Amino acid sequence: MDFTFDARTEELRARLLAFMDEHVYPAEQVAHEQRERLSSPWENPPVVEELKAEARRQGLWNLFLPDAEHGAGLTNLQYAPLAEITGRSPQLAPTATNCAAPDTGNMEVLAQFGDERQKKQWLEPLLAGDIRSAFAMTEPDVASSDATNITTHIRREGDEYVVTGRKWYISGAMHPDCTIFIVMGKTDPDGADIRRQQSMVLVPRDTPGVTVKRAMRVFGYEDHYHGGHAEVIFDEARVPVSNLIGEEGGGFAIAQARLGPGRIHHCMRLIGMAERAIELMCRRAVSRDAFGKALAQQGVVQNWIADARVAVEQLRLLVLKTAWMMDTVGNRGAHTEIQAIKIATPRTVVGILDRAIQLYGAGGVSQDFPLAELYAGARTLMIADGPDEVHQRSLARRELKKYR
Repeated sequence: MDFTFDARTEELRARLLAFMDEHVYPAEQVAHEQRERLSSPWENPPVVEELKAEARRQGLWNLFLPDAEHGAGLTNLQYAPLAEITGRSPQLAPTATNCAAPDTGNMEVLAQFGDERQKKQWLEPLLAGDIRSAFAMTEPDVASSDATNITTHIRREGDEYVVTGRKWYISGAMHPDCTIFIVMGKTDPDGADIRRQQSMVLVPRDTPGVTVKRAMRVFGYEDHYHGGHAEVIFDEARVPVSNLIGEEGGGFAIAQARLGPGRIHHCMRLIGMAERAIELMCRRAVSRDAFGKALAQQGVVQNWIADARVAVEQLRLLVLKTAWMMDTVGNRGAHTEIQAIKIATPRTVVGILDRAIQLYGAGGVSQDFPLAELYAGARTLMIADGPDEVHQRSLARRELKKYR
């Protein structure tokens, strides 16, 4: 394994780092102030649209998509350090570069499994950043950690599918530009193979029977920059049969294909969040005195910073190894590594952010610094894309299988 950045990665890193310094970090406070004056909390502040235009002008656009026809054509290993950089400002940078979830995963699904009409109608405007999208899988009435539990029903009537169900924490659904849902439900609820019962269909937001009921909060945050997280009701919503993605019964497999890259992208960005936390810790430590000496001279603070640095270096190597394996042996071959980073990265970054918050005292839990919001996002990723315990269970079974 060789994790040396190639010439293209180095060139993109340099441009992206400059973009962050010159445009993104200065825009953070501007965006906060502009949001206070918006008529709807879900609209993008004007500065976000300015950032998107500048990122596109500089060619820092759709970096996540390995499909060279539609995206930047980067490997996972090439994209990893770039996603890490955008993770340092998760409220702005991923959106500015059109690399924000859930649109990234939805674009990957459409690029890989969509037909030509679906790509023309939905993928192209998503790639252009003209619309947003949502992925509707999680449900409040069942344990969605087991995707075979979903109860949303997709029944066929002639040339239409009729969708009925209740979803929640549907990321992006509150955004006014969210015009399309990818909905996972059961087309064959009584089928013998529980992993062939599910299908995915495209449901436009303005379809009769679709109701975006309310915004769900995350630790009190509404997560405006990602378009919020909504409860959505599908009540006999009818769409053409041609809105089926792939084949009937293929929904579970498509979901797994979608979640693999999504999990590593989250981990890449989490490392950037941890780096931002370390930077904030160090700046605080050298600028504040307590009990007669700088915080930077307090042994416990030095331990926090040292431990954070060690942990980040370990995580980065594991994420890079996983990216390399996904590139060389495919997502299935890297299954163990994908699960390992999904388990290790959020919990470790949560610990680093927790120490950073402690170092900042009251400021750490306030809106004046990004730490509390970063913590909320990192802690959520111990649940999103499959809770840690599910991945631990699967990984342990794979290890034990070697000895049976």
